[in-house]
Amino acid sequence: DDSQANVEACIRRALEGGLAVSEEEIIHAIEKRVRLIGAATLKQIVNATGIILHTNLGRAVLGKKVLDDIAPIVTGYSNLEFDCARAARGKRHAHVAELVRYLTGAEDVLVVNNNAAGIILALATLATDREVVISRGELIEIGGEFRIPEIMAASGAIMKEVGTTNRTRLTDYEAAVTEKTACIFKAHKSNYRMSGFVEESPLSELATLTRRRGLLLLYDIGSGLLRKPEGLPLEKEPDVAGSLAAGADLVLFSADKLLGGPQAGIIAGKRELIQRLSQAPLMRALRVGKLTLAALSSACRPYLDDKKLLSENPTFSMLSRPQSDILRCAERLRDELKSRDISSSVVEAEGQCGGGTLPDVRLPSHAVKLEAPGKTTVERSRFSEKIFRQLLLLERPVLGILREGELLFDLRTVDKSDIVYVAEAIGRSIALLTPANKP
Repeated sequence: DDSQANVEACIRRALEGGLAVSEEEIIHAIEKRVRLIGAATLKQIVNATGIILHTNLGRAVLGKKVLDDIAPIVTGYSNLEFDCARAARGKRHAHVAELVRYLTGAEDVLVVNNNAAGIILALATLATDREVVISRGELIEIGGEFRIPEIMAASGAIMKEVGTTNRTRLTDYEAAVTEKTACIFKAHKSNYRMSGFVEESPLSELATLTRRRGLLLLYDIGSGLLRKPEGLPLEKEPDVAGSLAAGADLVLFSADKLLGGPQAGIIAGKRELIQRLSQAPLMRALRVGKLTLAALSSACRPYLDDKKLLSENPTFSMLSRPQSDILRCAERLRDELKSRDISSSVVEAEGQCGGGTLPDVRLPSHAVKLEAPGKTTVERSRFSEKIFRQLLLLERPVLGILREGELLFDLRTVDKSDIVYVAEAIGRSIALLTPANKP
């Protein structure tokens, strides 16, 4: 095993006398250690899981158009904080703010390094040592074990829970408001769905309540849909434009989910509030750089035209990918494997949007199932697992689906140009694990 930890352990045990190894073997282990230090560990991977916004794989794919747009910005100097029209210092957020304002109807916009940062900034600036009312049904965990109660505590706000897990009425919010209350905080349950005996207060009703009581209404929609293009399964998903129109003072969301951009958090809403956030001392620690702003600007521009949005936004392209196209790709992969004497079959599959987004939307898809050799179920299962792991050790790994002893490759998230590579990668992995090829 060439992992850095194992190489270090091997050298340490050898030097302590725990291993009978030669000086030549110790030198070889040290050479491997040196190579590992200089090797790039962040690498491109083929996603054959059918999960479009795969959190472990970097969420939204940016696409070639974004790379083309940002190349001249990041390889040279730019007007990041320079206003060419006035020949004076400018504001970095201006490169994104005007576009997002137009797309959403927000009075102003601020960009930070992720959505959790946006929540902390907003609460720390607007509600420190004051009460923030939130439904018990919205005390969600947003991934990576980050939970809304912990984020609120870190901001210095005082969380005040109302209602129950499954039902929170408008009267629950109203009864909780005191002179110490700063705002009502609503969190979209973007990563799960609750059904049955449930009730939640509409955003418009909460907006009426906050205006009447002189409070602020903050809405964390999480998944970051700027607006709803036609032809996608987004009917139940809140968008920024609709949330602001319904009365939210600030809408907070991620840029690397349905928006289809880089990791960032965006706060959109009232100009006076955004101004206060932008001047907060914490903002200096949470601001983003030119790479993020350039990529975010490029990812937002296709929202000006639905046709461009579906073709240039990889997330929406994969969401709207026709079943017939996925089937053709699956059949091609099967045939490529067959030409290499590898048995496989095309099977129906079900993909997901992923990234804590659209949890109740299932995406019919097609996958290629590897026909693992072996007389028993256990033998076939072991072979599938070995291939699954071997594919992850390649210079350009391939991540498939290992499920109940079977190895599948969902083609919804595989680019057509990668089909031959996936077939070759499977062939190489099988060859490496074939007993005849082992030394």
